[in-house]
Amino acid sequence: MAYKYFPHTEEDIRQMLDKIGVKSLDDLYSDIPESIQLKDGYALPDSYSEIEVRKLFQKLASYNYDITVFAGAGCYDHYSPSIVQNIIERSEFLTSYTPYQAEISQGTLHYIFEYQSMMAELTGMDISNASMYDGATATAEAVMMAVANSKKANKVLVSETVDPKTIRVIKTYAKYHGIDIEMIAKKDGITDKTGMERLINGGNVAGVVVQQPNYYGIIEDYTGFSDCCHDSKALFIMNCVAADLAILKTPGEWGADIAVGEGQSLGIPMNFGGPGIGYMCCTEKLMRKMPGRIVGMTKDNRGQRAFALTLQAREQHIRRQKATSNICSNQSLMALYVTVYLSVMGKQGLKEAAEQSYASAHYLYDELLKTGYFKPKFNQPFFNEFCLLYDDDIDALQEECIIMGYMAGIKLDDHTLMFASTEQRTKEEIDDLVRIINEFRKGRV
Repeated sequence: MAYKYFPHTEEDIRQMLDKIGVKSLDDLYSDIPESIQLKDGYALPDSYSEIEVRKLFQKLASYNYDITVFAGAGCYDHYSPSIVQNIIERSEFLTSYTPYQAEISQGTLHYIFEYQSMMAELTGMDISNASMYDGATATAEAVMMAVANSKKANKVLVSETVDPKTIRVIKTYAKYHGIDIEMIAKKDGITDKTGMERLINGGNVAGVVVQQPNYYGIIEDYTGFSDCCHDSKALFIMNCVAADLAILKTPGEWGADIAVGEGQSLGIPMNFGGPGIGYMCCTEKLMRKMPGRIVGMTKDNRGQRAFALTLQAREQHIRRQKATSNICSNQSLMALYVTVYLSVMGKQGLKEAAEQSYASAHYLYDELLKTGYFKPKFNQPFFNEFCLLYDDDIDALQEECIIMGYMAGIKLDDHTLMFASTEQRTKEEIDDLVRIINEFRKGRV
């Protein structure tokens, strides 16, 4: 066999290639440009001692260039106490893969139950599932959930103020499930409520998706949205940055039926963009429509507290076409991370971190405006992220800031920069970034 760890024989491989109309395995990579294909073997030594391996990786690590981040767009640089990393490595939490066998997975099932309990409280909803891939797929699953709940309507309205990455995932899911996605226009950076009402009154709407804070960092007022949805028998779906719910009005308070979003802000390191964790919470009446897995608490035959998977309408247990979802796994390690983080931080710690993020971002906003090179993009309240208009070359400015050790926001268009700040960012760092921008601009005159 060509690959000793692969179970397929040469005949197996030939039959599979014939089925898809490809002559060889190499043809599967034919769309990859020749210029970037590896022609030679890996430049690896035959063997290294442990100390040599450590020194090698220390040398490689020294090539990394650390920068201070003033950017977000769904992934935020929050502080995580060192104890979190130590606790999640404990063996009772690291039982392998999916906890189907409750007898040997009580540690995993226990922390998932605690995760569900804390996420339900954080969002103000009745119930939470045991996490999903990420915030975008969780939102797309909520869209499918709304259509399944409606049975007749197959249209879902999505605000233009939702993260574009999430919108793309929603549209991908919708395309192959026969769901019609219609966008609600934005007005001055927020969802046009009048436009939403007009669309929903047109009928055939199963749900409405909004974001809080929205993609531009703006805190939107969703008063009346849930009433409008429920009057038309549609579900109100809110995508929220998890950490911000420590001080913002919860989806439950807004009257949402489903709360979804990305949980990376709950202490998970940025890790070059992943992994994150998608959370999903809903009202009790939608519990049986919820995708993914749910852990319940019960008692065993000795009267002791025990945990088990429940309400498993998933593709592994029933006919695929009848499943509530075809998501087969979840980000359980990330759910453990979030659980420990929330436990360590507590309600007060989570609130203080959110308040510091808010204060830091508003200080940065004021200082950037003082330079005279920026103007407000929107006249709206924001949390820890905001958009500014820049009067010069954004690419040149960001390149200079990178050289000086700062990631100065995210470029939205030729004139707009979106900045974010968290409790990690200090006054000294903000002042230094502003100084660099001032000196850069004076040098260009």
